[in-house]
Amino acid sequence: MMKQIKTLLIAAILVLGASNTMNAQAKVAHVDVSEIMSKMPAMLDAQNQLQKLSGTYDAEYKKMVDEYQVKIKKYEGEAATVTDAVNGERSKEVQDMQKRIVDYRDNAQKELQQKETDIVKPLMEKVRASIQKVGKAKGFQYVLDGSTLLLADGPNITADVKKDLGF
Repeated sequence: MMKQIKTLLIAAILVLGASNTMNAQAKVAHVDVSEIMSKMPAMLDAQNQLQKLSGTYDAEYKKMVDEYQVKIKKYEGEAATVTDAVNGERSKEVQDMQKRIVDYRDNAQKELQQKETDIVKPLMEKVRASIQKVGKAKGFQYVLDGSTLLLADGPNITADVKKDLGF
């Protein structure tokens, strides 16, 4: 709800600001950054890299969980035939395994997020630089991201930016 209000407020400001700047003959264009990023070959390669890394983490996590489940089943089957001391040690071992599994999952998520940030940031900077280059070359004073516009009646330079980026 708050996001919708914020979006409407921004749209109202843009409309009022755009009408004032239009009177001053400002040139405004729009571009769809989301479309560019989703179709950018380097971004597609990055997504494949991240999926492979995620698959590696998932496989290791599954292996750890399977090992944990086997051990639990074994220990439950033997619980009545071993001493309380052995059951206590096994309980501690199982708790340690649980902690390692949770820690692994949390660290894997953090590493994936960091890897994604490391990959996407330079690509986004490249797109931003291309937008500025194309916008200036075409004489625009303002270029708005089309993915957040409520009305995009001006020139769309998305195709020009894609061409500048080589795809």
